[in-house]
Amino acid sequence: MVFLAWFLLASSLLAQQTQPPAAASQDGSGGTPAEAAAPPAAPASSNARTDLNLLGQTDTGKGESRRNENVQFNLIDNNALKEINQRLGVTPTVVSEFQAERNYYGSEFGTSPGSSILLAPKQPTSWHGQFNWMHLNSIVTARAFFQVGPVKPARENSVSIGAAGNLWRGAHLTLDGTRQLIRGMVNGNVQVPAPDERTPLAADPRVRAFLQRIFDSYPSELPNRTDIDSRMLNTNAPQRVNNDQATLRLDQQLGERDTITAHYTHVAARVVAFQLIRGQNPNTTTMSHQAGLQWRRDWSARTQTLAALRFDRTRSLITLENNALPYQIFTSGLLRAINDNNAVPIDRAQNLWKPAAQLSHAAGRLNFKAGFELLRRQMNGRESDAHVNAFAFFNNFGNPTITNLRLGIPSTYWIAQGDLHRGYRNWDNWFYAAAKWTATANLTVNMTLGYRPISRPVEVNGRDQVPYFSDYNNLGPTLGLAYRLPRRFGVWRAGYGLHYGEVFPVTFQQIRFNPPNNYKAVIQDPDMLRAITGGYDIRANPPRQSVFYDYQPNLVSPYSQQFHAVWEFAPAPAWTWQLAYVGSRSIKVLNHWYLNRAHPSATLPLNTATIDARRAIQDKGEIRRVMNSSRGYFDAFRTTLSSRSYRGLTLEASYWFSKAIDLGGDYTNTAHDVDSFRYRSQTEFDVIGDLRGLSRFDSPHALLVKADYRLPSLLLRRLPSWAGRWQIDSVSLLKTGTPFNIQTGSDAPGFGNVDGISGDRPHLLDPSVLGRTISHPDLSRQQMPRSAFAFVQPGDARGNLGRHVFRRASIRNWNAGLTGQWAVRQDYTVALRVESINLTNTPQFAEPGISLTDPNFGVITNTLNDGRTFRFSLRVSR
Repeated sequence: MVFLAWFLLASSLLAQQTQPPAAASQDGSGGTPAEAAAPPAAPASSNARTDLNLLGQTDTGKGESRRNENVQFNLIDNNALKEINQRLGVTPTVVSEFQAERNYYGSEFGTSPGSSILLAPKQPTSWHGQFNWMHLNSIVTARAFFQVGPVKPARENSVSIGAAGNLWRGAHLTLDGTRQLIRGMVNGNVQVPAPDERTPLAADPRVRAFLQRIFDSYPSELPNRTDIDSRMLNTNAPQRVNNDQATLRLDQQLGERDTITAHYTHVAARVVAFQLIRGQNPNTTTMSHQAGLQWRRDWSARTQTLAALRFDRTRSLITLENNALPYQIFTSGLLRAINDNNAVPIDRAQNLWKPAAQLSHAAGRLNFKAGFELLRRQMNGRESDAHVNAFAFFNNFGNPTITNLRLGIPSTYWIAQGDLHRGYRNWDNWFYAAAKWTATANLTVNMTLGYRPISRPVEVNGRDQVPYFSDYNNLGPTLGLAYRLPRRFGVWRAGYGLHYGEVFPVTFQQIRFNPPNNYKAVIQDPDMLRAITGGYDIRANPPRQSVFYDYQPNLVSPYSQQFHAVWEFAPAPAWTWQLAYVGSRSIKVLNHWYLNRAHPSATLPLNTATIDARRAIQDKGEIRRVMNSSRGYFDAFRTTLSSRSYRGLTLEASYWFSKAIDLGGDYTNTAHDVDSFRYRSQTEFDVIGDLRGLSRFDSPHALLVKADYRLPSLLLRRLPSWAGRWQIDSVSLLKTGTPFNIQTGSDAPGFGNVDGISGDRPHLLDPSVLGRTISHPDLSRQQMPRSAFAFVQPGDARGNLGRHVFRRASIRNWNAGLTGQWAVRQDYTVALRVESINLTNTPQFAEPGISLTDPNFGVITNTLNDGRTFRFSLRVSR
């Protein structure tokens, strides 16, 4: 409150000065001080797709095709962003001007910058609004590449309503609401037991009964795509998705200087997931509430202040489906895993309190603003880590994986027990000052300085103590230049910025999984009968070696240095050509190191039974340490040629070349769950050298072409008025596929290095295969032959194959639409639209089988996108 009082006092003093002349904008054009001082608008609701992990969302305007729903990910944290990055690769993006109140960490990859809670004012208007209805139906949907039989019934309906207008004097109301309903069948591919592999072979009847429950989790249908793989089944299952969103905003003017803004947004998403096998996908409920109040005061035409308070609450509930087996079952890549989500179930509530204030002032050629945004995080609830106990079957004991499964001989058993409810609190604040200086008529300089102190999280009941310190030295400067070149040589821009990420809440909350409140044991060569009858009660009898979550003592927030240079000019009237370079160097990026692994011993045999005895620290199991160990390197060149309605044609064509590499973790890495074990090193030594490679979203070449053609008015004059006005639009995306890893598929002797951690990579025998794109099911075995690789030999620390040395198939997608528009009476407009997504029905193939132990190694059994679909929409606006 003291800070706010000083803030308002400074505002009133500045307001006494005289009004300055108009200041130049960043590109040298004129603009009013009020426009220069206004904060950026709030982000569009489409950001909720990645913020809240919503299903059923497709950005067709960027050339994206519909996601194949059969590719599963947990709808929490930043998993939706990671899925988009891996499926589509990143899009190099230049920020023309860094705004001090926004966070640009990761924005060079195309991620939307973090938004400020401060809202731009709404101008009073007469009432207007619109109604939109969109429908998608499987009747006009093409079969996907692997699909067997006709397309099963499925439909999607989306209705949105928006209205805005004046309620009474000085009051402006904005209403928006959307409801999306997805119903029907999802088609997908799963690996299921072959006809002669569905009978348990265990001697004990109790084990046989349990194994039969495992086999009964797979559909009774037999594999029907044996032309691709002997265990591949293409089948269908129903899914229900509800996405609801509503926004209410009221702007009330209080006199000539003051405006109060109140707003509320509610998002509810419910997914009753499809189950091609029992326990394939969890059910998810996400509830988000966002309420805010803001006061804007115009002290003069050139001085404004904003003060705001916003409260965000998000509830995430992820649970196993009702009929699921209460265990996780892994068989490398041989069969589709059952309940393969280590972090489920989750019941999390996160409250964010966000007070903010900003002062803006224009003085001559200088526009200035300063402010702060505080964030108080409250995170409560239950998280899981193998609390649905797990069995893993691999090639081991002289048997192949499927035989070990039928005999009931797992290689590993994960069991976790304990009290999981916690409440964590911390502060994540941002203070900033910014100045825009119009140095000359042609040169504009934009400078900001930010400070981001982040406190160490604290567990409210004292059950855990996060073992690293608060991070109080985060200074983030930015500098931007814009220079208008003489004659028609356009505008040159350059910029540099230092932006901070975060130690994610899901990262630091893993401390809850440590003893003495929780125990997690990794039991090698377990007795299955003992496991299923409760013989491993680790809460009553704590294990000598429990998995331990550790943190680098000086763990801090990662940060990124971003830089860009842009030249934009007009080679001809109505045409614009942009040449841009954008790059970044991300420092102290998060990653998980697996330490205290088993080492070879002169006195103990090298097998899975001796793993715990061969650990260096005998009173702990594997140690999973969160580290600032990774770095990210990104460089991209992008050129864009665009026209502004040239004879009815609007065209934009972009090509970019880029390269992204890292040391095991990228800007989205949370060092938790999938991020924790998918990108771990083969051994605990020389981790950085082992993980150095292409980033998982690296896509070096891309061509994006957008075209919009409006039928010439001369032609339309010859048509009756009821024929309307017509527009054709098209978006084409051609892009290199993203990289993937190969693994041995087993940690057992003769396959892996027997250190207790799977994920070993094989030895490379034929270097000619490196860098290949595995492009098509008919070619994949030849492009990635088994003969090019060899298993890790006993005593070898690691395989010599690098990380991410092969690529998925490329993207070849074309979206197109036809829109007709009619004027009804004087104030109403009706528009009908037909849009095709993936018009050519071109599949984007997923990676092949990546486990060298499995018969489906090198076989592509899935696609990342859906087949051709048509969407029909109606819009009525006034």
